[in-house]
Amino acid sequence: MMDFWKKSGAGLKFAVGLGVSVGLASASSSLALAQAAASANDSKPIEVYVPIPGFDTTSLDKTVDPCNDFYKFSCGKFAANHPIPADQAGVDQFYALYNVNTQSLHGILEKAAAMKTGRSEDAQKIGDYYQSCMNTDLIEQKGLAPIKPMLDEIDAVKSKAQLAELVGKLQRMGVDVFFGYGEQQDFKDATKQIAVVSQGGLGLPEKDYYLRTGAKDEEVRKQYVEHVAKMLTLAGSTPEQAAKDAKAVMAMETALAKGSMGVTEMRDPEKIYHLQPIATFEASTPGFNFATFETAVHSPRVTEINDATPEFFPALSKQLQANDLETLKAYMRYHLLTAAASRLPKRFDEENFDFYGRKLNGQPVQAARWKRCSNAVNGALGEALGKVYVEEYFAGDSKTKMVEMVKDIENAMDRDIDTLDWMSAATKTRAKEKLHGVANKIGYPDKWRDYSKLEVKPEDALGNSLRANAFENDRQLNKIGKPVDHSEWGMTPPTVNAYYDPSMNDINFPAGILQPSFYDPKQDDAVNYGHIGAVIGHELTHGFDDEGKKFDAKGNLSDWWTAEDTKKFEARTDCLVKEYGGFTAVDDVKVNGKLTLGENTADNGGLVLAYMAYLERAKANGVDLSAKKDGFTAPQRFYIGFAQNWCENARPEQVRNQVLTDPHSPDHFRANGAIVNQPGFAEAFGCKKGAPMVPVDSCRVW
Repeated sequence: MMDFWKKSGAGLKFAVGLGVSVGLASASSSLALAQAAASANDSKPIEVYVPIPGFDTTSLDKTVDPCNDFYKFSCGKFAANHPIPADQAGVDQFYALYNVNTQSLHGILEKAAAMKTGRSEDAQKIGDYYQSCMNTDLIEQKGLAPIKPMLDEIDAVKSKAQLAELVGKLQRMGVDVFFGYGEQQDFKDATKQIAVVSQGGLGLPEKDYYLRTGAKDEEVRKQYVEHVAKMLTLAGSTPEQAAKDAKAVMAMETALAKGSMGVTEMRDPEKIYHLQPIATFEASTPGFNFATFETAVHSPRVTEINDATPEFFPALSKQLQANDLETLKAYMRYHLLTAAASRLPKRFDEENFDFYGRKLNGQPVQAARWKRCSNAVNGALGEALGKVYVEEYFAGDSKTKMVEMVKDIENAMDRDIDTLDWMSAATKTRAKEKLHGVANKIGYPDKWRDYSKLEVKPEDALGNSLRANAFENDRQLNKIGKPVDHSEWGMTPPTVNAYYDPSMNDINFPAGILQPSFYDPKQDDAVNYGHIGAVIGHELTHGFDDEGKKFDAKGNLSDWWTAEDTKKFEARTDCLVKEYGGFTAVDDVKVNGKLTLGENTADNGGLVLAYMAYLERAKANGVDLSAKKDGFTAPQRFYIGFAQNWCENARPEQVRNQVLTDPHSPDHFRANGAIVNQPGFAEAFGCKKGAPMVPVDSCRVW
């Protein structure tokens, strides 16, 4: 999924977008769990969050020449006006709206939890899930009792032959052990849904955290080993045994990391598609009964599978054979405790947060309990909660306006394709075929998800979380071998994000991002086309970036470009790789131009399309582009609106972690990195050729 905002980790589903999905998912990633974890029994917001307006005059620094540094001109006062809250790794426009939306969800959930009679089935589930999460007194009272059956099952393993069943049970509950298993659309036949298996099971964010040299990386590895030992000690191991086990776990995970693909390679769909008979895959994991695993994880027995990372499984098999049973059991205990930390007593939650939140991301304290529990419900019961959110907070005319803007920007891309001097007529025809085939999903699903089979109890926080994980696991795996459901959404309605899915060939804009500042009904078109219009253009461009271009109009992985056009395209994208690769994000860590290429291409192309669309809309509406509002012309307001998408104040630890793991550039560079390549910017601000924001040589793909 290609999403618009920065995010943590990468899933097996291949799609693209803005960046981080802030509606926390149902507890499969240790980092997400650490940030969603529990600490204080606080149920009421201490402060009231208000949206940042679409045109934020308070962030402008008019002492800065916009031709020299447009980010500082547009966002120069943002950091001073928005100090980083202690419970966040950073603050930007996304987190500002995320806080507003979380506050809205909290109000819905408090009401649902307080109702004792007359609740609908969905209201009962979201209310009881929230209530159980908030009841930290009961969580403390229960101690390890809720998780003891699974710990006992791990301890009871007597031979490696029993591992397949246990791994299946753990993965079904959202515990990331050894590898990943799921479903996906077949890259080369988008009408089919198939099984996919991939690398996984690492406690650090990605492989290079285990392998990079340097003092900072060595410190992180040391802290991770100490953290694993502390978690095992809290669960009952002696400090001596826990320290020994932690070192063994680290050694095994390091070996798995060496067999894993890097985050840049994982962006290439051709490198993560290896459809093969199930017997071929099973031969790569001798001694691991995959059929037993399938039964335990509630998967149908498959005849073929996409082995996304084929070099990983021989490495995994070697580690399963080489390590003794006690090391494998310690590894599974640790990952189970990590996955459950948010619903265990405070000592587990605090230790988990200390490493993943404080040490890795520089976040001093955890978010308030009401925030984390509100977003936990969004992750577990997102469409049940989202249905109420949409009814209360998403105005119908917002969807109508979005449809209009999407059509404007699609029309702009249609015209843009005609003007490309580097693309042949044959490829242009196929490009337009794909463009005209894009499906637009706006606001919320046409068909809401049925949660009737998910059991939610008001006094069972951990049980609710594990059952929700199992429910979603079963829902996903049940799709294997079934027709593709094109109405399905990959994000919940309250999520502050957007995405493009190349297998579906659709763009998706949840109601959560269609709020100020990204879409502000009080602002003029210039500002909104700069804000949400650039988001629309971003997602649309993803269908034609270095990844998206490999999929055709029907969502199939196929080469529909001429060889000469591909060569010209790659020369143009190489310009972006070099541009962004020259940006220093923090200390001596530079932006990875190849890792961020897709998102940078989408930022640049999306802004061009949004501006083209705005000019046409302004012409149709008879707008005087030279007329000033708030002291700026309409084109100037457009570009300021875009740049203010990226106003931020971030902790260096968070920026470092993002640059090393995330396909999105840091916010500052998403603003200036795109502005320097915009053909309309110089005229809007009267900048001379050769100014920092108007270089003599610039990059242009779309």
